[in-house]
Amino acid sequence: YVCSTWGNNHFKTFDGDIYQFPGICEYNFVSDCREAYKEFSVHIQRALNSNGHPEIQYILMKIKDIMVYLKPNLVVVDGRIVKTPYYSSGVLIESGEIYTKIYAKLGMVLMWNQQDALMVELDNKFNNHTCGLCGDYNGIPIYNEFINGDASYNSITYGNLQKISKPNAKCEDPDETQALPSCNKHRDECQRLLTSPVFADCRLRLNLEMYIQACMQDKCACSGKEDSFCLCSTISEYSRQCSHAGGRPGEWRTQNFC
Repeated sequence: YVCSTWGNNHFKTFDGDIYQFPGICEYNFVSDCREAYKEFSVHIQRALNSNGHPEIQYILMKIKDIMVYLKPNLVVVDGRIVKTPYYSSGVLIESGEIYTKIYAKLGMVLMWNQQDALMVELDNKFNNHTCGLCGDYNGIPIYNEFINGDASYNSITYGNLQKISKPNAKCEDPDETQALPSCNKHRDECQRLLTSPVFADCRLRLNLEMYIQACMQDKCACSGKEDSFCLCSTISEYSRQCSHAGGRPGEWRTQNFC
């Protein structure tokens, strides 16, 4: 099972909820939240790049007793810069031109494209034991993330709850009362792109509607700028998730598209 975040602040939990959360603090992305010994934690921080698009600035991981800090083209383990591939006590770190991948023997694989997209796959022995932006991994969408007991949270409230409090951090919580715009005018274009023949092998493997909605949000947020980030980030994620589910997306990138 995978949890991911990509593009314009989209998140998909282990249980399959897709939501948007535009926070720029450091957040708990996914952690082992059992009371006694926590086997791992993954924190992330986003910021806007020079084009005004959100990118992941750094990822901070603790795997058993090892601390790993990732930035684009930089891997730091326990305070020392290391060359990849790097292997130490059950943790393998590989870094290519695009992806940084971490394999942890305890049952986790992390994959980051050094920009906007991060995917974490976890062994099902962690079912019901995780917390953070990825949710509790209990197999039931909405419950305990967006509905807890009698309380129901919107995605901004939920996201703000995952903030790592640091005494000197200067970052504002996103406003919980902000409503997302209606983006229906972009539906046809998003649907056309995601149902193109190159994705024929993906149709039955993924929930298409969720990605159409995310693509519509992206188009809205970019308000008419023909910017590759606005279209390509969700299509890239759809393609990655399709491959991960055993599908074979065709070559969808062309000279003049993405």
